[in-house]
Amino acid sequence: MANDIENGKACAALAYLFPIGLIWYLVDEKMKRNKFVAFHVYQSLAFAIVYFVAWVAMSIVGVIFAITIVLAPIAFLLWLVVSLAGLAWFLQGLINALSGKQNKLFLIGSIGDNFKF
Repeated sequence: MANDIENGKACAALAYLFPIGLIWYLVDEKMKRNKFVAFHVYQSLAFAIVYFVAWVAMSIVGVIFAITIVLAPIAFLLWLVVSLAGLAWFLQGLINALSGKQNKLFLIGSIGDNFKF
């Protein structure tokens, strides 16, 4: 397992720079067999999906709220929350990958358990 971690740190870290690490994982047979890399690829997919869905939802709600002057500050707060959550998940995943840890991302990590390829 320790050898998997050392051999897979670069690919695992790049997984959070979607889609670079995912492409590497899919084309390199050694990375596909590396459980450490697979864990971080699945976590990064969970991050990318949740962040994309949150960003789209926030954009729709933000546009609706921005139409009314009174609710415009709420639109800004939604944008801020989604942006900070995305940054936190990105940094958490990147730090975990570079330090050789397999910790799930806060709140969304269990979504990554649903991926197997």
